[in-house]
Amino acid sequence: MMVMMMVSLSASQILLLLSSTLVVLVVVTGQVKDTSFSRDDFPSNFVFGAGSAAYQIEGAVAEDGRTPSIWDKFTHEGHMPDHSTADIACDGYHKYKEDVKIMSDIGLEAYRFSISWTRLLPYGRGAINQKGLEYYNRLIDELVTHGIEPHVTIYHIDHPQILEDEYGGWLSPRMIDDFTAFADVCFREFGDRVSHWTTINEPNIMCLGSYDSGQFPPRQCSPPGGTFNCAAGNSSIEPYIAMHNILLAHASVVAIYREKYQAKQKGLIGINVYAFWCTPLTNSSADVAATQRATDFYTGWVVNPLVFGDYPKIMKKNAGSRIPSFTKRQSELLKGSFDFIGLNHYFVAYIKDNSRNSSKSGPGDFKSDMNVKLSVTNEEMPPGTTMAILLSIFMKMDLEHLTMKH
Repeated sequence: MMVMMMVSLSASQILLLLSSTLVVLVVVTGQVKDTSFSRDDFPSNFVFGAGSAAYQIEGAVAEDGRTPSIWDKFTHEGHMPDHSTADIACDGYHKYKEDVKIMSDIGLEAYRFSISWTRLLPYGRGAINQKGLEYYNRLIDELVTHGIEPHVTIYHIDHPQILEDEYGGWLSPRMIDDFTAFADVCFREFGDRVSHWTTINEPNIMCLGSYDSGQFPPRQCSPPGGTFNCAAGNSSIEPYIAMHNILLAHASVVAIYREKYQAKQKGLIGINVYAFWCTPLTNSSADVAATQRATDFYTGWVVNPLVFGDYPKIMKKNAGSRIPSFTKRQSELLKGSFDFIGLNHYFVAYIKDNSRNSSKSGPGDFKSDMNVKLSVTNEEMPPGTTMAILLSIFMKMDLEHLTMKH
């Protein structure tokens, strides 16, 4: 089950929306104590909820006017390890009432879901698909009726394939205007009942999966970064270009929301980041420095521009001319473009410096720029200690670090 928590951090005036796996209990010995919990054991402002993504649960990919997204092409070309598709998935398009009832029965207080761009605007821009609009209105109304607060993600790695074919999706600055127009429709049509908006889900892992390793659509990659045999791509520069356009699109959407809707709708808007706690494998100065570098590359890549208006210094130094620069106007638009920052916290990573083993020849990419070796296991941990046991401790440290640094 996914858990969502709203906390106010006065030190930085950041409202964090945390999505993470709930760890029942942690003890350093690795022994899990048999302890039961109830709602009363959590603060009154702790929100229990669940999260999903449109392509992962809706199904009905060719019904009622929906057109293919980049995931439809990706899965139908057989790029999933098991050759599966989400043509049916959880059939949420038809079973949303059953889903909401289950949420209500188990006591969830919030539900974060995404809007399928191709279901609402089948051609990426222009006329609204009435059937798609009706579906999301029914879903939101059903949630409200059951006392469940709708949290909407506007984009979850599923833009229209037609825009990918037309100009390359996030590799083109043209995506900024089209995404802003799509978000504008969402605010106008659903904002009277939606108080929490996430512009983009996990842009950091999306850019790496889509444009570095090629694990996600549109499956762009090249050596040395690509782990798949992609037909096209440049892992040396495309992750940085895509993130640049994504951040500018986020800032544009936030500006529209604040200018046209926020005062009346009284909602909050932010972004969601794939986050994990980085800890040094050893206490050597090299591993400690590498840990800060990994944090800057994975989390600071997104968060620093939103807080300070620019990428982390170490990223700019190591990537050089391969990472785009923000203009003064863009930097001003980015800075403070959030009411909350969401963290999806999945695991803890042990970081070892990799500078001595890195090759100076050939084109660099995100991994070689970061120059670390990442592992989710540590042979030096005491016997019986597992990552799950440590997760909640490090999750707290991740929140505290983000607050203090930003």
